Order: sequence, then structure tokens, then C-alpha cells
Amino acid sequence: MLTFDIILVFIAIIFILVSLYREIFGPAFTFLLAILFLGLFNVLSAGEILAGLGNVQVAIILLLLALGDMIRKTAVIERVFDRLFRSARSYNGFLSRMMLIVAAFSSFLNNTPLVAIMMPYVHNWCKRNNYASSKFLIPLSYAAILGGSITLIGTSTNLIVAGMVAEQKIIPDLRPVQMFDFIYVGIPMVFVGFFYILLIGKKLLPDRKSESDENGVRTRTYFIEARVRSGSYLIGERVGKTNLRNLKGLLLVEIVRNGRTIDGSKTDTVIREDDVLVFAGDTQKIADLVETEKGLVVSEVGMLSKAKKAEVVELVVSQNSTLIGKEVQEVNFRAKYDAAVLAVHRNAEHISTKIGNVELRAGDVLLVYAGTAFNSRTQLSQDFYFISRIKDYIKVENYKVFTLLGGLVLAIILSAFNILNLFHGLLILIVMAMTFKITTPKDFPRSLDYNLALIIVLSLALGTAMVKTRAAELIADGIISLFLPLGKVGVLFGVYLITTVLAAYITNKAAVGIIFPIALTVASNLSVSATPFVLTVAYASAANFMTPIGYQTNLMVYGPGNYSFTDFFKIGTPLTVLYMVVTVTILSLLYF
Repeated sequence: MLTFDIILVFIAIIFILVSLYREIFGPAFTFLLAILFLGLFNVLSAGEILAGLGNVQVAIILLLLALGDMIRKTAVIERVFDRLFRSARSYNGFLSRMMLIVAAFSSFLNNTPLVAIMMPYVHNWCKRNNYASSKFLIPLSYAAILGGSITLIGTSTNLIVAGMVAEQKIIPDLRPVQMFDFIYVGIPMVFVGFFYILLIGKKLLPDRKSESDENGVRTRTYFIEARVRSGSYLIGERVGKTNLRNLKGLLLVEIVRNGRTIDGSKTDTVIREDDVLVFAGDTQKIADLVETEKGLVVSEVGMLSKAKKAEVVELVVSQNSTLIGKEVQEVNFRAKYDAAVLAVHRNAEHISTKIGNVELRAGDVLLVYAGTAFNSRTQLSQDFYFISRIKDYIKVENYKVFTLLGGLVLAIILSAFNILNLFHGLLILIVMAMTFKITTPKDFPRSLDYNLALIIVLSLALGTAMVKTRAAELIADGIISLFLPLGKVGVLFGVYLITTVLAAYITNKAAVGIIFPIALTVASNLSVSATPFVLTVAYASAANFMTPIGYQTNLMVYGPGNYSFTDFFKIGTPLTVLYMVVTVTILSLLYF
């Protein structure tokens, strides 16, 4: 029966869909307006709107993202993934390897923390190789979703479905869901999804810079010197055979050898130990060179590279600076400011003089590698003005890093076997991180994504409204009735369709709760095995690609990738249809 409350819920849903699709308001403000509308008409009480604040899953997602940010700052993940992705420098090479590796890991690790850890690495790889992260983050989320649907423990919705099977009373002899019941659809769909993204989906991905892509990146071009260190893998190699001419955003300008200059464009030049390579590049690429190119050493940094915390910043020499007319080496930045000048920018002029011999002028922009004491020593200085912070470096002892990584893996495993609640495990890790001084009580709140929390809490409130008013049940009953004349295979399509639509626009957990009893009842009425219906509900709720709010990993990449609601709809809808066809076809062949 169509009640006034149901009509109000439908109005709220239509507003959300139109606003997100047409990008009228941001997602958080859109949900806020819709839920406020339902609250003013008493469809939702204040307690029901705020109930999501006490939702453990919301807290878990935020804690996982915060831990991912901590791990990113230690740079250990980059070293691990660099081994896996070392040879992947092209777009297709990195995209294909990332999707297959993430899918494999997410089949046995919960996909939410995997994406939280992988996102910073993908972002940094994109910056180093001059790609927009929007070309990779949706495939990252989709790969995690595809891999998570292979096993019982790969995604939380599979575990929820398994728990509901164990507790249901509709079909007393229904067998429990096993660990590998999902592989018959899960594994084929990993490859179907992989080839879809590689052949079709990548053409639909936007090439859009996010705020994090652009943060700190400037158009200023610097020239920096890097020496070929002893034992470097570059020694004895010809320039054309190395990766030095393929460093995205960096140009090898020249090689200085015993005071003699060699043109950097000569690909047959053999590199020798102690050669000084001169690169041109923008701020971010120069900052990345300091840490990522292990065959070279930036001499100016020296012992500062041992500092536990450092940063690359830009400064401009002031008009009344005491540095004007002095050479860089004469200023003695290391002793005076706990810093080293990496490069000097002067109206795009190529300063060919050795960096230590550059005579400073008013208006020169300095790219500086700053140690821990830099801020305190320059606080009252009038010699230069701070412009921007380009990159942070945090060095953490290996045992602390691996304790954090090992603790995260252990927390996930213990949670999967119901030994320790994941929320408690993550809280323990946060306390350990503070104890080991990987983060501080002051810094930790800054790593929490409050905007994401608001979206999740409000989307849960919308799900509550749909269940409370019976709007969801009305939609589900209508679609199931529509497909019933088509027989058991048709009903299976209907179950998949309504589950995936509800999961896309409310939450996957709410969709499971609504459709699961309906699916079992339909199976019982048709006198067929309920197992394919159970698995269909699990797949349809977890394999959700159409909207950013349909699955937590989609929501996690939504903001960082600077995506729109339309991006997910365009790329995810064909994949959703493919998943539905493959699921129903395979389950029908296996069980009917």
C-alpha cells in the first residue's frame, strides 16, 4: 500500500539520484538535505538519523583509512609494492598488474583495508608517472570487489549472508555457506571484469586531477644535480638502456664528468660512478627523485636523509634578505637552518652553476630539503618567505612498521575467524602506533575522513527510512512478482536486479537484510534449491559498481579520484549487467 511516508521516501530518493547524477550538490550535502527533509516530516527521528554514528562498520572504515595513511607516511608500502610493480611503467602495464594483484589479495583479505593501504601507493605512482589518479582508483575499487567475491571471508556481505543462513527458519534443511562456495562465479568474474576494464572501462575513465594530485604541485621548473653513487645499478649502462630518460616529469639535461659537460640527450653515453646527472623538472618530481631513485644520491641532502622526519618546501628570498649576494654554500643552510638547498628557480633560467656556487638574488625560489629543526630555526627569520610544502618524509624503524603491518593482517585474520572483533583489533593498533610514536594523539584526528563518515551515516539513515516505511519491501515485492511468470531463472534475475539496485542506492547490508528473507521464500514456493538464491543475494549486494555509495571501497575512492556520480554509473552499469548475466547463468547450470 502506497502511504504518505513512502511517497516522501521516494521523493528523497529521486532528489538524491538527480542531485548526484547532475552534480547539483556534493554527496554529503545532498544526503544531508534528503535526510533533513525526511526528519522534518517525522519519517525519521533524530535518534534514527544519528544511529549510524554508533555503527561499528563506519568506525572500522575510518580507522582503516587512518591506518592506511600512517602506513603510507612510513613509505614501507611503496618499497613492498615497488617490488611487485617494478617493471610496470606504462598505463596498461600498471593497470593490469594492479587489478590482478589486488583481486588475488582481496580474496583472502578483507577488501576495505586492502584498498585503504593501496590507495596512497597508486596515488604516488600516478604522481611519479604523470597520470591522473582518476584513471586508476575506480579499477582499484572494482578489482577489490571482484576479488572479495571469490571466498566467504573476502567481503563483509558474504559473512553477513552466511550468518543469516545459519540463523534462518524458513528452510530448516538449508546447508551452511562454505568458504569456497563463491569461487564458481567469483573466479570467472575476476577475468571478465579485468578484460572489461582493460578493453572498455578504461576508455570511460575520466582523466581528472584530484585535489591531492594537484596539492603542492607547481609549474616552476628546477634543475637539480644527482650523483651516481658507488654500487649503483646505473654504472656501466648506456643512457638509452636505463630508465633515466623515462622518468615522467623529469628531463635528463646533461651529465657532468670531471668538469666536462655531456649532452643528456645522447643515448649512447655510458654512465660512470660519480657522474653528476642534471635533471629538469617541476617541484613534485624533484621531491620524488630525492627518495625514489635509488641509483642516485642528491649530495646536498647528505646526512639530513637520516633524519626521522623531513620535508621538501619552497621558499622565496625576500627583498631585504641578508642572503642576497651570498653563495648558497656560504650561507651554510645545514648548520644554520637544518636544511639543504636542492635547487634554485629564477624565472625559468637554467642556472648551470653548481648549486653551492649559486649567488642568491631577491625573488629566487628555493626548493629546500628541511630537517626537524627547520621550522623552529626559521620562525623569526625575515630572509625568506614560506610558499608551499611539497612532500613529507617520515622515517620509522623497520620493526615498528612491520609491527603495524603485521598487526593489521593479524587483526583481519582474527576477525575473519571470529576470535577478535575487527574494531577492537584496529583500536589496539592505533594505541600501538601512538605508543611507538608513529602518530600522535594530536595528528591522529587529522587523518580521519569526516566527510566520508557523514555520507555513510546519512546513507544508513536513508536505508532505515526505506525499511521503516516498507518502501523497500514494496519495491522488492513488485519486481519479484514481475519476474515470477518467467520461471526460476527469471526470478533469479529478478532477485539479482532488485538486490543490486537496493545495494546501489541504500547500502549493501540493508539490501541483504531486505531481500534475503524474500529470496528464501521465493525458493521455497518454487520448490527449488535455495542455495543459488542465497549466493545471488551475496553476489548482487557485494559486486556493486554502479554508484559510489553502493560499496564502501567505491565511497573510499570517490573523493580522492575526484569522480562524479555519473562516472560510476557509466563505467559500473555495464560491469553490473555482465556480473548479473554470468552469475545467473553459472548458478542456473549448477543448481537447476
